[in-house]
Amino acid sequence: MTNIVKKLTCALLAITMTFSAWAISLDNAKQQGLIGEMQNGYLGLVVDNAEARSLVASVNEKRKSIYLNLARKNNITMAQVTALAAEKALSKTQTGHLIQNTAGQWVKK
Repeated sequence: MTNIVKKLTCALLAITMTFSAWAISLDNAKQQGLIGEMQNGYLGLVVDNAEARSLVASVNEKRKSIYLNLARKNNITMAQVTALAAEKALSKTQTGHLIQNTAGQWVKK
């Protein structure tokens, strides 16, 4: 399992680099409290506006593709991949940004 965790960690770092084109928009949306990290490894829409909705959809589509590839390569389930991805994303979320707690509520980290 350790090897899988290492591979997933590397892949999650790659995800971060993959989204560098959105770094300013993604960071701004998080700073403004429009979006946040959810318990399922995906971004969630906190405040419904067209720009944030589009960003969430685009990032989540790319994340899903990466997660599917990781699951296939490592012969594990999507649930396992998304659980590890969520753990990493939530732990790396900056203080003051929103995360979804286990009750589904948006709270500041």
